[in-house]
Amino acid sequence: MKALTRYALLCSTVATLSACAGSGMDTNALLDSGTKVAQAATLTDADMRTLTAQSCQQMDAKSQIAPAGSTYVKRLNNISKGLPTEIAGQPLNFKVYQTKDVNAWAMANGCVRVYSGLMDMMTDDEVRAVLGHEIGHVALGHSRKAAQTAYGVAAARGAVGALGNSTVSALSKSQLADFGEQFVNAQFSQKQESQADDYSFDLLKQKGYNPQALVSSFQKLATLDGGKSSIMSSHPSSTDRAKHIQQRIANGK
Repeated sequence: MKALTRYALLCSTVATLSACAGSGMDTNALLDSGTKVAQAATLTDADMRTLTAQSCQQMDAKSQIAPAGSTYVKRLNNISKGLPTEIAGQPLNFKVYQTKDVNAWAMANGCVRVYSGLMDMMTDDEVRAVLGHEIGHVALGHSRKAAQTAYGVAAARGAVGALGNSTVSALSKSQLADFGEQFVNAQFSQKQESQADDYSFDLLKQKGYNPQALVSSFQKLATLDGGKSSIMSSHPSSTDRAKHIQQRIANGK
């Protein structure tokens, strides 16, 4: 990350803390929190892999994972055959969370999770298209930025400590859980979502799958109540995204 970007983040943090100083809040605590937020922008790739690996492990521990041999796992094994086996040197590992929630996400360490609620409403091709989109966020660097933001939010809340040479690897289970929740609920920009959509579209075409499944997956997501679906609350209009992919199909590229 460029020094100017780190400087801008730090200045923004200091400005916020200064504004709070006159409100009777503990400025020492705020300044400490501000330092942690600024440090989040300097997380290295190694920090990110460690942080996401441990956070994913904690997310798995508190979730109901579909057992081997279940219908969900058999379906996911078949679906994942059409997806990359690694991203940026990190092997991908897939699991199903048994929950009625409709969601899917991927982390920088190669952790890919899909919720059974999403699998229940979609065909195999549609699930593959959604997972291609989530993997795209990792491949395009969006997940790294989201993880930095998630760490910064957790730091501002006092949920994680200041960064040191071993701090990331020494976070408690509750701190890792807080980071994981912040990451899963992180919002990507409209541009990032469009880029991840295009990544999935290109992947499906390259692997010989019908990209129309990406369109139909968006159409199904568009029918959901945004307040009940995590994947909808953090994504732009599914209808618009379906139209974009349909246009690419019509154009043949």
